[in-house]
Amino acid sequence: MSNLDEVDLQIMRATQAGLPLTARPYHAIAEQLGLSVDQVIERMRRMQELGVIRRIGAVPNHYKLGYRFNGMTVWNVPDEKIDALGERIGSLDFVSHCYHRPRHLPLWPYNLFAMVHGRSQEDVDRQIGQIAAILGQDNLGADVLYSTRILKKTGFRSK
Repeated sequence: MSNLDEVDLQIMRATQAGLPLTARPYHAIAEQLGLSVDQVIERMRRMQELGVIRRIGAVPNHYKLGYRFNGMTVWNVPDEKIDALGERIGSLDFVSHCYHRPRHLPLWPYNLFAMVHGRSQEDVDRQIGQIAAILGQDNLGADVLYSTRILKKTGFRSK
């Protein structure tokens, strides 16, 4: 993090608990730190390019939205097809995140992960069936890891 200066660290501290919940969060940060909105946006963009900030996005609490049934589906698919299959699965409206993970043979043959959310167990089961249908013969095995509680998600914390 040697490419960061004190202003970058101030922006990180101001946003480490999340962006302000206002219609214009970058304006609120700029006002709080005595910077211009353009400065805040440009510095955050640069921190993303440096890999200090991985991404900026909303992190909904699915439980509060009524989606109390959640499952991380894990799939064993051919490695040479994983990118195309992952894009198809990740584009489904009920999949919140989808990614490629390494296998850990012989115990863990799964390489495609997709998190699904539903208002009922039946919703989740139906979604899993839809993914299985899309994968078709490329589904070489699957499992589901169901959520039993919500974990607090936090980002980077600076001192």
